[in-house]
Amino acid sequence: MPERGLVFGNRGCLHDAAGRIVRRQATRRWIACRLEFRGRRRPAANVPGRYTGLYFLDDATAFAAGHRPCAECRREDYRRVVEVLGLGGADAIDAQLAAERSGPRRVSAPGALPDGAFVLRGGAPCLVWDGALHPWSPGGYGAAVPFDGPLETITPPSLLRVLREGWAPLVPFVHPSRSCSGVV
Repeated sequence: MPERGLVFGNRGCLHDAAGRIVRRQATRRWIACRLEFRGRRRPAANVPGRYTGLYFLDDATAFAAGHRPCAECRREDYRRVVEVLGLGGADAIDAQLAAERSGPRRVSAPGALPDGAFVLRGGAPCLVWDGALHPWSPGGYGAAVPFDGPLETITPPSLLRVLREGWAPLVPFVHPSRSCSGVV
C-alpha cells in the first residue's frame, strides 16, 4: 500500500480491542521511527493492547504532526534535535512539543519558512520546498503551487527551528513524489 509511507510513528496505544481509534494520544512521547530496525519490522495491522502504529508519508509529515526522531532507531537524528534545541533530552523536548501542539498556530510570511515546513493553504496541508508549496496527500505530493500571502504554519515552532538549522536526517526526509527532477 503506497500510503504506508516512509516513517513509522508512535503515540502509544490509541485503539481498543476491536481496532477502533479511541484516543488522540496515550503518551507525551510522539516519536518517528524507521520502518525497520535491527531485524524488527513495523506491523501492517495494530495489535490489541500494543502501541498503535502510525505511518507518515515522510519525515516532513512526521515533523508537521509534532513527532521527533526516536532516540533508539534514529539515534543520530535524535542527537541533532537535542543539539539544535538545547533542551537537555527527550523529556524536555517532548514537553516542549506537547505545549506547541496544543497552542495556537502561527501565521508566517512565505519567505520566513524553511524547506520542509508544513502550512495550510485554503485549509489543505502543503509542504514548503524550493520556494513553492506542494499539496500533501497520504500517497504523495502534488504539483507545485505558488505562495499567496501569509500562511498558517502546521509544523511546531521547535521543529521549524531544527529545519532552519539545517536538517540532514538518515531516513528520507521528503517523499520522492515531491521531486520533479528526481532529486529529494
